[in-house]
Amino acid sequence: MKVAIYGLNNQDDALDAVEELLNELQKDDSEVWIEEDFHSVLASRNTSINHNTFTTSTGLDGSFDMFVSFGGDGTILRATTFVRDLGIPIVGVNTGRLGFLSTFKKEDVRKVVTEFLSGSYRVVERSLVEVSAGFEIPEFETMNFALNEVSVSRKDTTSMITIETYLDDEYLTSYWADGLIISTPTGSTGYSLSCGGPVIVPSAKSLVLTPIAPHNLNARPLVISDDTEIRLKVSGREENHLVSLDSRLASIENGQEIMVKRADFTIKMIEYTSESFLKTLRNKLLWGEDRRN
Repeated sequence: MKVAIYGLNNQDDALDAVEELLNELQKDDSEVWIEEDFHSVLASRNTSINHNTFTTSTGLDGSFDMFVSFGGDGTILRATTFVRDLGIPIVGVNTGRLGFLSTFKKEDVRKVVTEFLSGSYRVVERSLVEVSAGFEIPEFETMNFALNEVSVSRKDTTSMITIETYLDDEYLTSYWADGLIISTPTGSTGYSLSCGGPVIVPSAKSLVLTPIAPHNLNARPLVISDDTEIRLKVSGREENHLVSLDSRLASIENGQEIMVKRADFTIKMIEYTSESFLKTLRNKLLWGEDRRN
């Protein structure tokens, strides 16, 4: 088995779990690659760790069986910038609070290997969204995609912005709000959910438009087909607004149009039989529990 491992450099609480995983992988005589900066952190703690390393531009290819991310949901989002369109299945080991993407407990990290080898999993393809424009956006030049959402929001002002919105070239509405989120099914449990958007199962072929703190109270989240092309133009009191792809930000001049649509590739996520999406929903949202006592 060929495995890539990634984590954030400041996560000391993840290091014990990583070493447990490495021990389990050694039993299977697996080929292990570790993200370059994370490898340095591990090696400073345990000098016996000496594996191949990868970066965002080198080391990874389609021959990997698994990409293991140590951290939370934010770490998974960063992991996609390494995997991109290579088709490497990702699994998240959670080192903090329960997440919707990173669901495996660090105490059960050995099961990441044993359950994979026993076939107790399935691979779920997650759709992404991408941004394009008739002008250069340097911040998104090499990574113009997002697993969770694209959002536009106000910048350097407390005043609301107006987001003129078109679906497949037909005018929808102008949102007068702090911003607008265009979320994938994966991202429906993230920023969109906190702004009143619906939960959507990962396999749904949908996108969600969720306004952020809209002034016009009749503005409601809208679920659309994921083959829809969305065109946005922002106006407001300031000269610029923000566009975010997951956690990556760019400042865009007001009045310039951007296009948002489904990306032409997917991210593969490993969903273990013991850690399903519905189980995560129940645990995270306390569904099915009697909270009256």
